[in-house]
This record gives sequence, C-alpha cells and structure tokens, in this order.
Amino acid sequence: MYSSDNVIPFATTASELPPQSIESEEAILGGILLDPQAIERVRDILKPHHFYISAHGRIYNAAQRLNAQELPTDLLMITNYLADNGLLEIIGGRNKLASLVDRTVSAVNIDALAAVVVEKWKRRELGRLGSLAVELQHKSNEEMPLEQAFEQLQGFIYDLQRSSDTVGASHIRDVIFDLFEDIEDRSQGKVLPGILTGFYDLDAMTCGFNRNDLVIVAGRPAMGKSAFGAQIAFYLASAYQFPVVVFSLEMSKLQIAMRALSSEAGIESGYLKTGRISNTQWESLSRGIGTLSELPIYLDDRPDPPLTYIETECRKIMAQERRDLGLIVVDYLQLMDGNGGGNRNNEIEKLTRGLKRLAMKLQTPVVCLSQLSRAVETRNNKRPILSDLRDCGGIEQDADKVIMLYRDEYYEQNTDDKGIAEIILAKNRDGATGTTKLLFDAPFTKFKNMVRSPTAERSSSTTLGRTPSQSAQPDWD
Repeated sequence: MYSSDNVIPFATTASELPPQSIESEEAILGGILLDPQAIERVRDILKPHHFYISAHGRIYNAAQRLNAQELPTDLLMITNYLADNGLLEIIGGRNKLASLVDRTVSAVNIDALAAVVVEKWKRRELGRLGSLAVELQHKSNEEMPLEQAFEQLQGFIYDLQRSSDTVGASHIRDVIFDLFEDIEDRSQGKVLPGILTGFYDLDAMTCGFNRNDLVIVAGRPAMGKSAFGAQIAFYLASAYQFPVVVFSLEMSKLQIAMRALSSEAGIESGYLKTGRISNTQWESLSRGIGTLSELPIYLDDRPDPPLTYIETECRKIMAQERRDLGLIVVDYLQLMDGNGGGNRNNEIEKLTRGLKRLAMKLQTPVVCLSQLSRAVETRNNKRPILSDLRDCGGIEQDADKVIMLYRDEYYEQNTDDKGIAEIILAKNRDGATGTTKLLFDAPFTKFKNMVRSPTAERSSSTTLGRTPSQSAQPDWD
C-alpha cells in the first residue's frame, strides 16, 4: 500500500483515483536500474513530475542527474546518490529500489511505458484545469479581467498539449521514407506544395509558402504592401476556407473591410465611403457582403501588439475554429511593440526571430510587412534590394522569403509601365529568386495577374499541381 505522502497531490473524489499507471512507473525505473543505457531512450520525453508516485519521481530525478554527469544509473549508483542527498529513506529505502529491480525483466518496452506515464499525467492535469477554472470564476474583474482569465486557461491548455513533445534526432532513413510519401502525394495531386498566393507567376517561383515560413513583404510607402498582404489572406480564406488573421497596426478593421468589400463588389471605395451607391450597385454590394461574411477571416487593429498578444489571439481563433490557421499577416513590422532597451536594431531582431518562432510553433506561414529605408530614393534605379531593409539585418537573416514591391509609375509619370507592379522575390530559401509582374488596379487598391496565354496556364498547373477548386489541399491538413 502506498502512503498518501508518496502520492503527488491531486484534487479528486474519495471514491475515484486520478489517472495513473503505477506498474508502468515501476517498470520504467526497474528498466533504468537494470540497463543504464535505457534512460537515454526516455530522458527527453519523460520528466520527474510526470510520475504519479512522488517517490518514483525522486528516483527518476536521481537517474537523470547521474546520466547528465555521464555516470551509470545502476542500483548502487542511484542508492548512493539518494543516500548522499538525504532522500533514500523518503523513497522507501534500499528495499524499495531492490523491489523495482526484482519486478522488472528488461527495459525493452521502456519507450511505450514512458508514453503511458506521460499520457496519464496529462489526464491528471486536465483535472487541474477544472479546478483552475473554478478558481478564476470567483475572481473579481479588478483582480483579473475576464479576458485575462480566458488567456490564462488557454495558455494552460496549450502548455499541456505541447508538454513532453520533442523533435529530437531522426535517422535519415525515417526522414527519407517520410519525404518519399510526401513526394508521392504531391505527384498524384493529393496535396499542393504549399500555400498559394493566387498570383500565378509568384507561385510558380516559390511553389507556395511553407508551413513554417516567415515571409517579409517590403516596399516604400504607397507601393501597396498592405493591399498585397491582405489580398493573399483573403484569397486563401476564399480558395481553401482556412482561417486567416490580419493584424493591422496602421489601418483600422473598417478600412481593411472597406477595401475588401470594394474589391468583392466591384465598387470603388470612394463611393462606399460617401454612400453614393446607385440602384444597380446595391445588388453587387449585397452579394459582396454575403460572400465576405462567410469567410473565416479575422481582423485585429490593436495599434502596438506584442508577440505574446499575437500568439494568444491566434490560439484563441484556432480553438474557436477547431483547426489550424492558414496564414497570419502582420502589417507592419516597424510599428510592433519591441523590447530592445531603446536599441531599435535589437528590437527588430527580436521581433523577426519571434515571428519566425511563431510560424514554427503554429505551423502557419507568417507574412510580415516591412518598410524600406530612404536609401532607395537616393539612387537612379529605385528598385529595392535586400540591403534596403530598414533597421536591421536580422530581417534578412530570419526571413525565409523576402518579397519587394516596386511600381515605376510612383516615380516616373511617363513610364511605359503604368498600372504595373514588379514583385521582386529577393530571397527564397527554398529556391530561385527573380521578378514577376502584376497589374495594379489603383481605384480598388488591388493586384491582378497579367493576361496569360493558355500555354502558360498549363505550365503553371503542371508546376503547382491541382488548382484550389479541385480536391488538393495545402499539405498541413
């Protein structure tokens, strides 16, 4: 019989024990005592606090500390460690350790047993979630605003979901087999290479954005950065029905919605702003509103959101939608709240690194808009280059892709490229760089594909697999 002193505290009813597998815990410890190499197989996923019996957690902690010092974890070494630290009698003495060895045949199943122990711990933690919710409901708004209480609960759930997850090293044969299956799926059109922007030539160069990409869209003011980022988000929500989030630090939610409605309804925004809608336009306006209202698009116009706020909001939307996000757009980098002690370069570097981590954590591409330095204006050729990225080289370093926008008519009124925007792929971690062109419809602040020949369309289809209207989906379903 285990004494109550040995059990990690947990709120439960008197008639029902919390989830646990004491036999698995004993077999794991016995395996470590029998085979000192066994701990190498579980040390990254199993932690002392995962054990239901606190004595077991202490024994495992001793084994971990010895292993970290490259010392064996056999019966004698663990006994001496516990005795030297005044823990031997607390865990039940030498007889307890001897009984663990006697009950264990081998450590062959230690990986599976560790997974069982972690799973039982997670279920126990779910019980704590209920207790935490009860505790928070009694707090007044002065003690903790309701939104903060929800954030605390969501953070608890996320930490629980991600706890004990580990990437670790994989043998190349496992990676190659996974890669082969992925290539086979793509060749059969089951999945698309990545998230498509809807801009054919750009998609042909990038094969879409990867799940964990940080994509920087840079340009001087009035080049259309905000429209470009938002248009990709709206295209994705419409084509794939994936939830997207646009964090706009410069424009209000209403301004973004106004642009979207203008584009969808085919009515210039000037008419929408003044309310001068003709009788023939009301039907288009109504259809546009109906279409946009059904899309899984979320707009946030907090003026200076820190990274923690952006991550929390994204997780709330994921929980609400019960699925992963398709895209996160941040407009724009230089307006974000950094904490670099007054050094703007350090702030930007931390922000870009944080956005890259966010993309990797959520497995969602992040499109972040960025200003370019004024150095562009001093050159005869005002097309931007990577060194024009403003404030910090960390932008170029952390970004997987850097897309720069340039419209010659902004500088040259008599240019032959009126209504043309150059989309300069200045960095592409996965492949080639280059420049494509789009039409820019200024009255609607909208980018459009250039007119393409049927041959080019077929070529694009071959490159990208199926179109969004078909069954293929981005490969993170």
